[in-house]
Amino acid sequence: MTGEALRAAREEAKLTQAEAAEKLGLTQAYLSMLERGTKPVTEELQVKAVGLFHLPPTALPLRADYPDTLDESGIRAELGALGYPGFRYLRGNPKYNPARLVLFAIDQETLDRRVAEALPWLVVKYADLDWEWVLRNAKLNDRQNRLGFVVDVAEDVVKRRGDVERKREIQEIKGVIERSRLAREDTLADESMNEAERGMLRRSRSAKARHWNLLTDMEAGHLAYVAG
Repeated sequence: MTGEALRAAREEAKLTQAEAAEKLGLTQAYLSMLERGTKPVTEELQVKAVGLFHLPPTALPLRADYPDTLDESGIRAELGALGYPGFRYLRGNPKYNPARLVLFAIDQETLDRRVAEALPWLVVKYADLDWEWVLRNAKLNDRQNRLGFVVDVAEDVVKRRGDVERKREIQEIKGVIERSRLAREDTLADESMNEAERGMLRRSRSAKARHWNLLTDMEAGHLAYVAG
């Protein structure tokens, strides 16, 4: 978050610099320096600003050093905090930018099917993710095929909903990921499959899964939230 973005968010929230500084636990002079760009906006302050100014979760900080991890229960809790229908009972405030959550999920060796099925929903709801950052970090662990498939299924979701504008946005994202598609076979975070299960999926998987060289039976028509 830049100082200019911080100032714009404060003004949008109709708070004076003095009021915002008090709520953020800063002096007005320090907030002024932040807004002018003479001091950096720290990650801790970004998180506070998102809550105070009611900014979207995509304003939460993104770290360049992606190797942070989040286990499956943490991913589930974050999905609930973001409003995913399947985990809506897990209420709270999101702690992670949805872009980071996508990366955490597709980088898992094994992921519960209910969590995996939430990933196209994340793409549909937050198509304004920092996709350059997401793809760059997905490539670090050769996860671009998983990402591409999730985006491809998300495109089907918005098509079924008749959301033409969002479909166009997602198609553009998919086109960028397509250029880095890998030839090697992968799963959608289901590495515990035995060879018999893998063989069955090779024969029965959808054209999308085959295109992205993934062993998965996920399809948009099977997702409970697709009509939502």
